[in-house]
Amino acid sequence: MPGFSATEITVFYALFSSVAEEMGVVLRRSAFSPNIKERQDFSCALFDGEGRLLAQAAHIPVHLGALPDTVAEIRRLFELHPGDVIITNDPYRGGTHLPDLTLVKPVFVEGRLAFFLAVRAHHADVGGRYPGSMALSRHIEEEGVLIPPTRLVEAGRFRRDFWEDFLSRVRGREEREGDLRAQLAALERGEKRLLALVSRYGLSELLSRGEELQRYSENYMREVLREIPRGRYYFEDYLDDDGEGGPPVPIRLTLTVEDGRVVLDFRDSAPELETGLNAVRSVTRAAVFYVFLSLAGGLVPPNQGALAPLEVLTRPGTVVDARPPAPVAGGNVETSQRIVDVILGALAQAVPERIPAASCGSMNNVAFGGEDFAYYETIGGGMGGRAGAPGLSGVHTHMTNTLNTPVEALELGYPLVVERYGLRPRSGGGGRFRGGDGLVRRFRFLAPVTVSLLTERRKLSPYGLFGGKPGKRGRNLLFDRNGRKRVLPGKGVFDLKPGEVLEIRTPGGGGYGRRD
Repeated sequence: MPGFSATEITVFYALFSSVAEEMGVVLRRSAFSPNIKERQDFSCALFDGEGRLLAQAAHIPVHLGALPDTVAEIRRLFELHPGDVIITNDPYRGGTHLPDLTLVKPVFVEGRLAFFLAVRAHHADVGGRYPGSMALSRHIEEEGVLIPPTRLVEAGRFRRDFWEDFLSRVRGREEREGDLRAQLAALERGEKRLLALVSRYGLSELLSRGEELQRYSENYMREVLREIPRGRYYFEDYLDDDGEGGPPVPIRLTLTVEDGRVVLDFRDSAPELETGLNAVRSVTRAAVFYVFLSLAGGLVPPNQGALAPLEVLTRPGTVVDARPPAPVAGGNVETSQRIVDVILGALAQAVPERIPAASCGSMNNVAFGGEDFAYYETIGGGMGGRAGAPGLSGVHTHMTNTLNTPVEALELGYPLVVERYGLRPRSGGGGRFRGGDGLVRRFRFLAPVTVSLLTERRKLSPYGLFGGKPGKRGRNLLFDRNGRKRVLPGKGVFDLKPGEVLEIRTPGGGGYGRRD
């Protein structure tokens, strides 16, 4: 096969990526929920007919790194036909957690299965015991409706029976239906754009370019890894607890750097928990993919080839490789962040000038709702300081890449007033390069609501590096109607009355380097 120039590779990567990017634009503009249309908690990607990731939009790292496993499962389970669309949120088959509903569409060209399109979006409710489907639970069924890979559209025929059954089991039916239809619209637009590329360049040419692009990414990633001194590096960090008063939960990594290859061994991490802080293996792999793509400085096109030099070892039945029916809602959003902290802590020993101190280490998940509505959001925090610059303040870091929900949209759609939203001064760790500050978000509820909190770094601080100080821990506060304050735990479910106030203070980032 002839080689292609770097310019040609760049052009075709942009063409492939533009398909996923345009899918995202359609989804955002068509969605009903603030979580998708405002926060942009979704991801879109393109795969070849063998299920290998070709390109992705710049969306959510924890979604994108896990999607290859989802597509692999669908290829294994189904004999696919033109006009099919598969829906799933099964975390044990390449998913992340139940609110992330994934739709996958095979694209046929002249009778040949040539590509797959995938769109994953976090829905504000998928049923379960509590509004928002993000409470700390002890069984996967309490977290919501689990959908194994299922045909939503079969050979162009919409499966109304499945659709109605699912919508009857969730809160906010109209919003869920609108978001799902937006995902279907995104797939339709992606197929249209992809077939236009086939018409312009020919299928053979596109597939050849895709294969060359993956080889390029693999070779480039191997060169990035060769810049890391060979050796074995160990690091461990902890989740605060299991959400039920237990001890800190260790995540342990032995990272071995060889010639153009890295082995990440998480097998000594804590056993699987009874509560929903377990991460499935796909989430752990996504965290690895994110860190090494970041280490490459955005120069490696993110596709299946870039994953090839990265070997991930996990032990089934641990907090980084959960088995069914273990609950997993928090593994996707909280444990994934700690996995990133552990990988960065190990790499800091090898390439200290390229690794930041710990960022806030939590997505600071807040979900609330009633019988007929539900809302979910994550709240940013402080970024860790790094060599040459302080950490950014009030941003989403690492495995999340969402925006915030504007106050106006939040107050318009739900019975609450946002009384404060701003930076949390002096919450970043000190050092030569300070950690970024966290945020304060204060909600006054105007109707009875059930609130679920899944937050971390409330007991254990984000670490500093090389003499930098740790970031300040987060706090969750509840004020009753008389202004009396109560400190809430990092994880839990709470029934609030009208007039009560919830205040979330998110962690700051760790500092980098000792101050002179």
